[in-house]
Amino acid sequence: MKRWLITLLACMALTAQAHGPSGQKVVKEVTIKAPPEKVWQAIKQFDAIQQWHPDIARLVLDQRVDKETGNTLPHRAITLNSGLTLLEKLREANDEEMKLDYKLVDGAESTIAVSNYRSVMQVKAGPGAGESTVVWTARFYNKANTMEAPAGQDNPAANAAINAFYNAGAAGLKQFLEK
Repeated sequence: MKRWLITLLACMALTAQAHGPSGQKVVKEVTIKAPPEKVWQAIKQFDAIQQWHPDIARLVLDQRVDKETGNTLPHRAITLNSGLTLLEKLREANDEEMKLDYKLVDGAESTIAVSNYRSVMQVKAGPGAGESTVVWTARFYNKANTMEAPAGQDNPAANAAINAFYNAGAAGLKQFLEK
């Protein structure tokens, strides 16, 4: 009986260590006093973010071969005011659903504190006439992509980076469209 219990406890300890990092999610919603079509026009162009996001110092849009699919997709290289950089690829711009889906291209070109980052921006009718609600959702892992990530590459750093970027972006988009 004791041998069975010891074996069970040993297996449980190994199982607990076998799990990877926990996925993180940030969702921001902002209501904008502008019709959905106008809001969609402001976000659907993959390089338009530089017009309304106050943290973007520079953006270069180009076509690159996607390593995952082999297809040529729009990629945007963004330099933030802080000096951090990220490279994102457009996965989909769906006019019918007013949804923009893009993903971080992990690697040396991206210095933000996340990995495996995917973002979806969707425009919906707002609560009032002539209003829109933008739902901006991120799913990601910490930069180290481990449970034992060092400070600055851990879940708190990843969440702080995405929250700061989304908060500034939501405020910038609202201000840009309501002027």
